[in-house]
Amino acid sequence: MNIPNSPLPRIVIIGGGFAGIALAKKLKNKKVQVVLLDKHNYHTFQPLLYQVATGGLEAGSIAYPIRKVIQEYDDVYFRLTNVQEIDAENKKIIAEIGVLSYDYLVIATGSKTNYFGNKEIERNSMAMKTIPQSLNIRSLILENFEQAVLTTDAAEQNSLINFVLVGGGPTGVELSGALAEMKKAILQKDYPDLDIAKMEINLIQSGDRILNTMSEESSLAAEKFLVSLGVKIWKNVRVTNYDGRTITTNSNLTFETATLIWTAGVQGAVVAGLDAAALVEKAERIRVNEFNQVIGYDTIFAVGDIASMESETYPQGHPMMAQPAMQQGKLLGENLIKLIENKPMEAFEYNDKGSMATIGRNKAVVDLPGYHFSGVFAWFVWMFVHLFSLIGFKNKAVVFLNWVYNYIRFDREGRLIIRPYKKKNFTTFTSDEV
Repeated sequence: MNIPNSPLPRIVIIGGGFAGIALAKKLKNKKVQVVLLDKHNYHTFQPLLYQVATGGLEAGSIAYPIRKVIQEYDDVYFRLTNVQEIDAENKKIIAEIGVLSYDYLVIATGSKTNYFGNKEIERNSMAMKTIPQSLNIRSLILENFEQAVLTTDAAEQNSLINFVLVGGGPTGVELSGALAEMKKAILQKDYPDLDIAKMEINLIQSGDRILNTMSEESSLAAEKFLVSLGVKIWKNVRVTNYDGRTITTNSNLTFETATLIWTAGVQGAVVAGLDAAALVEKAERIRVNEFNQVIGYDTIFAVGDIASMESETYPQGHPMMAQPAMQQGKLLGENLIKLIENKPMEAFEYNDKGSMATIGRNKAVVDLPGYHFSGVFAWFVWMFVHLFSLIGFKNKAVVFLNWVYNYIRFDREGRLIIRPYKKKNFTTFTSDEV
């Protein structure tokens, strides 16, 4: 990988997400050599992916170059690659671009969409964990409407403008709300020759309430907001199959749709090579102790979504969100220096600062320790927290200006088909044919 030899201990970080970036920042100009590996050359602010998917923001405003993060760090290197395997016995990692030795290895690979073993749903549905996936969703939504104005078949047209989202967590709720606002304020202007009133947004949740990781008050408030926007919520319904056209469930309920967006769960993005005893089955997370040290290994650590630190308070590990990831990354940076200096490490304790979700214009829910609120004030809190959390002043400014413009004009300027995406069961027209 053309990494210079160094007399300093080499720390290899796999993953440039919230945890990996927080760790790299904490190791800035310390007496270590740091090598950061990722399959993308940018950090993605995942909480705003749904706004890219619905045209509210452009992809560049929620992405930040990893090399720019570390450009003023001494003895820190970035390599663009996909890590294939860990050779723990020889303290090496095997990647697409070569083999690299390490003194300490940190796995911060994050999570991926969990389809619970259903290959047909995985093949036919849309996921939203990365910027390319969000751009695909945006293109598919707009292309569906372009196709809908061409067809005279009522059933086909309804299928094209009927959207089903599976999973009532923050991603599903926020994306449902954004689609509902597009229907209300934008699509009827863009497509006057379509009966936009027939457009359906269905949110399917397998449990008895949406936002089930938040308080009951916030869950009820979010449901009320979504219903007021025209979203149909189906609770205690589990999707069993989707063939690209028809959704079947564990009941007599079926849906005819050209677009199913799957937000029903995530699992760890595990790298091969670790002992099976270190892995949590089904969740695909890596078991770690209170120092984020992988069980059974002295020099391998895991942080963020991939790490499962089981405790009495969190028997299944910490929630797979940005806050635990960043907190673990920061503390591990301090602990690695202590470990190198033969000092005792500090055990991780998660400081739960709360959770929040936005449903749309002037509509959000916020849970703080012992306090819950919703509505306009919650919406402003949500905006402030997300703006503050973005990396880079330019991104903060661009996102803020976009939000102000969208709020004043009831518009989403990013509804552009930059990356054409066509599902194979629909006809693709070239510009010459049209």
